[in-house]
Amino acid sequence: MTYREWHLTRRPEGAPVDDDFALVDGALPELEDGQVLIENTFLSVDPYMRGRMNVARSYVPSFELNAPMDGGAVGVVQQVDGDVVDSTGRPVQVGDTVLHGQGWRSHAVLPGKALRVVETAVAPAQAWLGVLGMTGLAAYAGLLRVAEFTEGDAVFVSAAAGSVGSLVGQIARLKGASLVVGSAGGPEKVRWLLDDLGFDRAVDYKEGPIGKGLREAAPDGIDVYFDNVGGDHLEAALTSLKPHGRAAMCGMIQRYNDTESVPGPRNLALVVGKRLTLRGFIVSDHQDLREQFEQEVGGWVREGKVMWRETVVEGIEEAVHGFQSLLSGGNTGKMLVRL
Repeated sequence: MTYREWHLTRRPEGAPVDDDFALVDGALPELEDGQVLIENTFLSVDPYMRGRMNVARSYVPSFELNAPMDGGAVGVVQQVDGDVVDSTGRPVQVGDTVLHGQGWRSHAVLPGKALRVVETAVAPAQAWLGVLGMTGLAAYAGLLRVAEFTEGDAVFVSAAAGSVGSLVGQIARLKGASLVVGSAGGPEKVRWLLDDLGFDRAVDYKEGPIGKGLREAAPDGIDVYFDNVGGDHLEAALTSLKPHGRAAMCGMIQRYNDTESVPGPRNLALVVGKRLTLRGFIVSDHQDLREQFEQEVGGWVREGKVMWRETVVEGIEEAVHGFQSLLSGGNTGKMLVRL
C-alpha cells in the first residue's frame, strides 16, 4: 500500500512558501508484532510548527530536511498485528478511532503505546485535536494553573477566535470572570466572540491600535492576560494589567515569521512597578491535568456550555496551504486538514 507525506525541503525565510515543502509518495512497511496501521482522517496544523521549521534550541526538536514532518492527527485503525494496547492500556481493535502524533501524512504505522483510543460519542473525532485535545488543554492549564485565575478576575485573551483563545474565554466565563475581553481580526470573528461564545467585549485589532481598543474595552484594567500573539498585544496588556496582574504566555504568533530580532515591549518596565507575573508555559508540562480537563471540559461540551468552530481544508494536498493560512489569521477556531 502506498501513502503520502509532507517533507520540509528547506528552511523558510520569513513566511513559509510552497517551495519549502514537498508531497512525497512512499510504500508502507509490513506490520510488526504490536503495531497498527492507521488511515488518518484529520491532521492538525498548529502555530508552534513554524518554530520547528527553523534550526534552534527549543522545547521540541526541529523538523529534519527531506524527512516527514509530524504533528497531531486522528485516524481509524485498519490493521492490527498481535495483541495491542494503547498508551492507557486499552486494547486496540480494527475500526477504533485513535489520536497520535504522526500527522502530515495519509497513513501511519505505530506501536500501541504511541497512540490513544478516543471516544467519539461526546464529540467528533477531530475534536480530540482541538477543544478536547492539545489546544484545549493549553487553554485550560494556561488560564487556571499558569495564570492562577480566580473568580472575579477581568481577563483579556489575544487571538480569541483561535482554537486556544476561544476556549480560554469560555472557561473564564464559566469560572466566574467579572469581564472577558478578546481580540480578533475582522467583524465576523468579533461577532462570533460576542454572539456565540459569551465574551463581554471584543476588540477588532484590524480597525485600530490594540492598546486603544483594550483601554476602551476594559477601562478599569485587567487581572489576567492570556497571550497567543506577543508584539503589540503584549505591550497593550502590560499597560492594562492591574498591580499583581498575571500573564500566561502561550504563544507569540506575531513574531514567528520575523527574519530579524525585534525589540521587546517598550513598556516592559511596568512589570517591576506593578509587580506583574509573566509566565511562559508548554502544554506538555501539564499532562497531569488531562483527566481533570477532559472530565470538566468534556462535561461542558456534552451540556452545550462550550462551543467551538473548525476551519477545514480538504485533502492532504492542501495541508501546507492550510498551515500558511493559519499563520496569516485565516482560521476561525481550530485549523484542520480533512483527508
